[in-house]
Amino acid sequence: MTTHARKDSRYIKTIGPSLKGWKNSIHNYKKIIDDNTIVQCGWGRVIFANTFASAEEVLQVLLKEKRSQRDIAFYVNDPHVFTSLATQDVFLDPSHTYRLWFEKYRAPKRPTKGVIVRRLQKKKEIQKVNAILQSRGMVPLNTEQTVKQLNSRKVLTLVAESLHDGNIVGFVTGIDHKMAFNDPENGSSLWSLAVSPNCQLPGVGTALVRYLVEFFQARGNSYLDLSVMHDNQEAIKMYEKLNFVRVPVYCVKRKNTINEKLFTPSKFQKHLNPYGQIIINEAARRGIKIDIIDKPAAIFQLTHGARSIKCRESLSDQTTSVAMSVCADKRVTHRVLKKAGIKMPKQISTQEPKEKIQKFIEENRPLVLKPASGEQGLGVKVGLNTKKEIQQSIKEYSQYYNDLILEEMVRGLDIRVIVINQEVVAAAKREPPSIVGDGRSKISTLINKLSRRRAAATGGESKIPIDDETLRVLKANKKTLDSVLPMGEELKVRNTANVHTGGLILDITEELPTYFKEIALKIASSLEIPVVGLDFMIPDLNKKKYWLIEANERPGLANHEPQPTAEKFIDFLFPMTKKEAVYEAD
Repeated sequence: MTTHARKDSRYIKTIGPSLKGWKNSIHNYKKIIDDNTIVQCGWGRVIFANTFASAEEVLQVLLKEKRSQRDIAFYVNDPHVFTSLATQDVFLDPSHTYRLWFEKYRAPKRPTKGVIVRRLQKKKEIQKVNAILQSRGMVPLNTEQTVKQLNSRKVLTLVAESLHDGNIVGFVTGIDHKMAFNDPENGSSLWSLAVSPNCQLPGVGTALVRYLVEFFQARGNSYLDLSVMHDNQEAIKMYEKLNFVRVPVYCVKRKNTINEKLFTPSKFQKHLNPYGQIIINEAARRGIKIDIIDKPAAIFQLTHGARSIKCRESLSDQTTSVAMSVCADKRVTHRVLKKAGIKMPKQISTQEPKEKIQKFIEENRPLVLKPASGEQGLGVKVGLNTKKEIQQSIKEYSQYYNDLILEEMVRGLDIRVIVINQEVVAAAKREPPSIVGDGRSKISTLINKLSRRRAAATGGESKIPIDDETLRVLKANKKTLDSVLPMGEELKVRNTANVHTGGLILDITEELPTYFKEIALKIASSLEIPVVGLDFMIPDLNKKKYWLIEANERPGLANHEPQPTAEKFIDFLFPMTKKEAVYEAD
């Protein structure tokens, strides 16, 4: 089923195409393959162990892995023996290998619509690909190495591009084994398949896999191998639907910080929601003791030496109760920051006299209605315009919330900035959830599909509710849940961009101008709060105009990966633990 090296590496042993043949086929020796084949893929190297004369030689190469890269030794013969040679340095990857024999491949009756798969073409596209890889916790491409092989016949780097807006929404790497090491079995392999968590189009992953299959099939290759994590059920289901079958082939990797959760699983069990888990993962890396106090609320205690700190996600006992109460009540936040010279939208409490409220409505429409104390975008209505609509919304929400605020609706980019210990650690642009029509599906179907993808990408934290607010937005666009959206037409289904209600988040940390970073630090200082998420509305990042919408005393740090939010949080709580992890690649 695969190839194995003898001690004389000029010859290889090949096994036939059936699973039965794996054990019972006659071994044929064919000459000659290229010795010691290593393929650079931009994110790291694939070391074809079947082309090396001995396990010791493969190990020597693997131990030379560069920092911030991920190397993979593939087709490792007798992996239990291999790993025993250096138990402190390497480990058997907990993944399954799947193979598709091209004779069993069937082309789709209907190709994936709304997306085109093509080669990665330009240097500037690498940054977009890296954003996708990092959002999935994968190793980004090295720009120099990737540019060198854009036209390679050995390594194929593909992207999926949305026909709707031209954005890159997926990536995959393919290797032609014939080109790589003169493989007599004429195989190929797939690596680093990733689809953007913000992608609204269905079937992007399948489209990338199919393109790779059909490309190598047209070249005359025989099969495609891939490695997939054993617990990635969604991906395994997709591969099996395409007629991939599992084969006994193994990968070995280097023990390093990138792979740490794969070889120390006891530290990384899923105890909490993503916002608490990202923090205890970082604490575990540093040898900090973790005690879960209340799992549903993500409350835990961290202890290192004589220092113990309690946290609820990113809210710790280092934040004073006064600072927390100021952020928790949006009216107080408004008053405190307005005195500090921070620009904020006009607002009024619905408990004010009716005449005062009516005057505010007349002068400041359209408006936003929201609870004075609330989080995660719950209970927020945006874009209220008519008096009737505003009054009905106040009456409706008064049943659920004691204190409501009417606020001037300001327009611009919805920007979240994370400040930890007087340092701007991350910044992101947030966008409301929107669907793209396929000409066949009802709007309700498209919303549910997008909601499932958002939930899968955020550990269940981001979902699009079909509630009164969603129905109101659809009605404003003269649509219903049963409407069929034309092919390629985009429709915003909510006005708020909060992640918990399906909003998308795009990292702009490097793009945020110094002016806005200084404003964020001033706000955190005025609130006297060490960890805070600040929501801005900024019309143009190149101009010094903004409004602060609110301050969040318990920001979701997991939403800003790959920025080092959890690392900076633990640095703040336990500055004495600022050090490299135990396993560091040379």
